[in-house]
Amino acid sequence: MFEGQPRGLYALALANTGERFGYYTMLAVFALFLGANFGLTETVSGEIYGDFLMLVYFLPVVGGWLADKFGFGRMVTIGILIMFAGYLLLSVPLGGETLALVVMLIALVLISLGTGLFKGNLQVMVGNLYDDPKYADKRDAGFSIFYMAINIGAMFAPTAAIKIMEYAQKSLGYSVNDSYHFAFAVACASLILSIAIYYAFRSTFRHTEGGKKKADKTSSDDKAVELTPAETKQRMIALGLVFAVVIFFWMAFHQNGLTLTYFADQFTAKTSSGVQSMAFDIWNLVAIVVAVYAGFALAQSKETKSKAISIGLLILVAAFLWWKFDNLPASTDISAPIFQQFNPFYVVALTPVSMALFGYLASRGKEPSAPRKIAYGMVVAGAAYLVMICASAGLLTPEAQKVAGADAVFVSPNWLIGTYLILTFGELLLSPMGISFVSKVAPPKYKGLMMGGWFVATAIGNKLVSVGGYLWGSLPLTIVWSVFFGVCILAAAFMFTMMGRLEKVAK
Repeated sequence: MFEGQPRGLYALALANTGERFGYYTMLAVFALFLGANFGLTETVSGEIYGDFLMLVYFLPVVGGWLADKFGFGRMVTIGILIMFAGYLLLSVPLGGETLALVVMLIALVLISLGTGLFKGNLQVMVGNLYDDPKYADKRDAGFSIFYMAINIGAMFAPTAAIKIMEYAQKSLGYSVNDSYHFAFAVACASLILSIAIYYAFRSTFRHTEGGKKKADKTSSDDKAVELTPAETKQRMIALGLVFAVVIFFWMAFHQNGLTLTYFADQFTAKTSSGVQSMAFDIWNLVAIVVAVYAGFALAQSKETKSKAISIGLLILVAAFLWWKFDNLPASTDISAPIFQQFNPFYVVALTPVSMALFGYLASRGKEPSAPRKIAYGMVVAGAAYLVMICASAGLLTPEAQKVAGADAVFVSPNWLIGTYLILTFGELLLSPMGISFVSKVAPPKYKGLMMGGWFVATAIGNKLVSVGGYLWGSLPLTIVWSVFFGVCILAAAFMFTMMGRLEKVAK
């Protein structure tokens, strides 16, 4: 799985892992922070949450445009510095009055701008690694590895946010509202780690950073892939069609930080016991990830020593999990943000499974094209909300639940755990393949801009996340989830009707 990849991939992936860890630590508690600290309703919180996500994913088009002129590496560095300033502002506890709200909004703009300069351009650099012919056939696998590494940071983020808040409250005597700022401060530290990794291993990917002076000196590669105006137009139209579809995926997917978090907070049982409770301990999830990779290493290894190491790891994991089970508390408390660890956990654990599956299909000439994988991803995302419709049958509306008292009904955490599993299958089909598709199909002169276009589509989808906040309240939950189910299925249907055109440029 990892063989034959360029060395720069791992350096860029680790740099992004640090940044994503901080971002998702902040995002895990952000929607709840808006209500707790400022007393905002779910609708207003949803609007701010959606606007922030929109900026985070819209501004990469600006970052891409600047990078096409001044270089990808330069924009990545400037982006980290701007993000750091934003997280630093967000880390300062200023209370819940007007000044604090204004400072928070300024911080969100800085974080969004910094992310816009950093995120898309780093991914373009990853794509540039595969312009070398000897790595060309490793592109999809490389983006899957890159995507998996990002999610390692995201997997630890919810636990980090909860634990640092608990420490601030119990050991330092801070209020619940002030303790949120400690979670935001984690992002500052993670950015320091990210920039340190970037510069420590820069030599492995420096040739991908671009820049005007370098571009003028290296004309041979650009001339080799020069496209006619008609070919350029055809590719850009195809990318536009994909962008139109993924809007609705992100609208549905990023409900994980809004309505799905509200569901976890208001409708899901607050405690767990037995085997189920093991899912809420991050180290148990890490052990499962180790077991998955050890299992694949065992199956693929040809050397006796490697097989012995893999078997040893599997035995250690089994012993660890048995020990954890044998020492389970009678009851484990469940905090709503902790559910956000399941999506990145599934990404990390399932990436080798998906790569093995598609590798098997490719060896038999049956691997779906990138556009077809994206369409399947939309169908799978719709199935996740079908699960939520079933989970919500017979439940009160959110407004009624708040005043129900003893009549309030809470459901098993397994509903959300299962929903995140299905959403992750959809994400693995759509997101890394979509980024790979953009990096492959984008006209060479517009790589940064087209990668920015991917993020603009994501931005529009994230703006539409706020629809969940408007639906949350007096409507039955089955109607809320049906909206997201419907848009996913309609988007998939549109994608399938355009498949011929998309697969033509993907060849």
